[in-house]
Order: sequence, then structure tokens, then C-alpha cells
Amino acid sequence: MSRKLKGYEFYEKVLKSPKYIVAPMVEQSEYAWRILSNRYGAHLCYTPMLHARLFSQPDGKYRAENWQTGEHDRPLIAQFCANDPKILLAAAKMVENECDAVDINLGCPQHIARRGRYGAFLQDEWELIAEMVRTLDKELAVPVTCKIRVFPDVEKTIRYAKMIEEAGCQLLTVHGRVREQKGHKTGLADWEQIRRVKEAVSIPVFANGNVLYFEDIERCLTATGVDGVMTAEGNLYNPALFTGKHYASWKLAEELAKANKLEDFIDSVRELKDRLIAISGGAEEYRPEVFETDESGFRKLPSWVLQPYFRVDGTLKSKSMDEKANGPIREDTKGAETKAGDKSDDPELFSSAAEGSTNGPIAPSVLHVTTGGEEETPSTDPESMSKEAVPSGCGKKRSAECGNGANGAAENLSKKGAN
Repeated sequence: MSRKLKGYEFYEKVLKSPKYIVAPMVEQSEYAWRILSNRYGAHLCYTPMLHARLFSQPDGKYRAENWQTGEHDRPLIAQFCANDPKILLAAAKMVENECDAVDINLGCPQHIARRGRYGAFLQDEWELIAEMVRTLDKELAVPVTCKIRVFPDVEKTIRYAKMIEEAGCQLLTVHGRVREQKGHKTGLADWEQIRRVKEAVSIPVFANGNVLYFEDIERCLTATGVDGVMTAEGNLYNPALFTGKHYASWKLAEELAKANKLEDFIDSVRELKDRLIAISGGAEEYRPEVFETDESGFRKLPSWVLQPYFRVDGTLKSKSMDEKANGPIREDTKGAETKAGDKSDDPELFSSAAEGSTNGPIAPSVLHVTTGGEEETPSTDPESMSKEAVPSGCGKKRSAECGNGANGAAENLSKKGAN
């Protein structure tokens, strides 16, 4: 067996010194999407987060549904979530000959990760993390890498990163948000923390967070000094992000659509059928109670019904009327009207000032996006990963955090090749 390369030797000779990286995204960074992203400037792609226990099960069903790669899909890093070194190793051994490294997800902040005890919810179990890294470093033919989130305290983040490096991690991706922040609208990623980690370790470091436009890439590289920049949301909004170009949306959509198998279309139709069966008069008599509500109490409207692109959280009829109904209103120091007693400084109430803002000021949220990409909590509620605590993307939902890609549907794109 050839010598396993490590650190910068691995980064330069195997990965070819990538600077533009597509993040692991459940039900998004699948085979067809990775080829499309590679065609439009990506240097390195990660698979979606894969559930190690399900992936290693003997029946092979989950593995067949969630693993596909090919000759145009390199370099490639496969990412797993796990909390047991032996189960993680069993899953990783199944793909070590089809990828260039195996990544351990230590950054997923979703509730399903908390219930399953993986991702960012292992952040306080340092010895377990070290044992998982050591096991893969010793037993795999390819290097082990990790993706983490920061702590509120930068010194603790640095100690955490160095512990992971000492355990055998050969490349580290740092998402500059803390575990409690889910998505780019919950606050900015801390590039300064990422810079401090980069200076403290001797292995390659990728930065993740605040990258939605091509111009953000160079700003991030300059601010952090990292070796590469990873993006999730930016890549989903524009898979040609790394080219610095903004193509008509239908151009790239057509390329991806041509790669889809008939089975993918059939799966979508079946899902629509299952939802509409409960509606006696069809979509025209859509019953709101059929669908769930989001964290703000708004119904999660399905894509096939007419709806606005955003919602206003509340409408203030007039100052006098609102005072009579809800008590006095005070003028916020930033110009926003707030009812007395409201927690206007609650981070849950804040989002980016505009969709195009990437590293600018945070303003009070007045819009509620209702279009695709919403997180949905799975129907099961397991207490541990040994049960059915699986990533939300293991179903039919979309989630860029941890989102409906064309899994197993890239044959046509593969034939064309990747730039």
C-alpha cells in the first residue's frame, strides 16, 4: 500500500491546493450537483453528510440511495456523522477507495443532530472526538479531516482545534458561527476566530461562513489567511459562484435537469400525490391543517400553491390603535418601533439587512422567507443515534445546513465531463 500523505503534502499533491470548496450539504451536494459545481469553478467538493450507522448496515439500502460517484467527481471528500469510532470506521472503510479523504461532521447545529448526539453536539466530548479521529487516522488508507464550529471563547476554540490536529486530523474546516446559530441569517461568521485558529495549527485550514458572492472569497482569504474558502448557501444560490459570473438561472437549471433520471421525477410526483391524497378537492381546495408550521408559526406552504416570496412578521395599523390594544410603544434607538416588554435584542429576531449583505450590519428582521429550503423536523423523535436519529436530508426535505438534489442522477453530466 502506498504511503498515506498528510497535512500540506496531502493538500497539495492529492487535493491539488484547492481554494474554492463546495460544502457538504444534505440532499444538495450530491453527484450531479458536484459535477455541475466542478464545471463552474469548484476545486473540491464534499458529499452530503452521511449517517455512519445507516451507511454501514448490511442491507445496503441507505448506502445505495445516498452514495454515488464517478470519474469526473474528484477530488472528493466523503463526510460522515457518528458518535461511535467503530461504526464510523466501518462506514468509512466502505468508501476509502472512492474518495480522497473522509471528513467527520462536528459542525451540524440542527435539532436532529442534538437528538442523535452528533455534529456540533459532540463539541463538549473531546475525548470521544479524539478517539474517532485517531481511529480513522490509524485505520484508513486516506486521510481524516474535520469540520467544526467555534466556541464563544476564542481561546477554547484554539484548544479544541489543536486537540483535533494532535489526534490525527490532516485538514480542518472552521465554520465561524457558534452551535446556536443556524444559517447565515442568524448572525455573521467570526472570521477573526478562524484567523486565530489558522495561526495556531500547522495543518491546512478552510474557512466557512459569510461567503455568498464571488467578492466575498478574496475578502475571506485576506481576513483569515486560510488555504481555501468553503461555501454552502452561496453555491446553492449560484452554482457558478466560483467563476465570478451570474448566468441566467434557467441555463444551469437546464444542465442539471438533463442529468436527472426518470426515477427522480417519479419520486417527486409520488410525494405530491401523497400530500394531495389528504385533500378531498385537490390542490384547489388546499387545507392548511395538512401542512406543518415553521418556527414563527407560519404555514409551510407547498411549492405548487400561489404565494408571495416573503411574509411581513406583523403589521402596525397605527400608533394609537396599537397602544390601545397592546400597550405603549417605545421608539427603538435604531429607529424601529418596538412594543414595551419586547426583547428587541433577542438574536432570534435579527437577520441580515438585505439578502445581498454578506458581512455588513445586522438589522431587525421584518421579512419571513417562505420559499424553498425550509428545515422540517423528522416525524420520529429518537433519544440517541442508536435509534432513528438521522439527518433531515435522509428523507425528502432540503437543508443546506448539514439540503432535493439529483442523487444517483448524474450519468448525462458525467458523459459531458467536468471542466
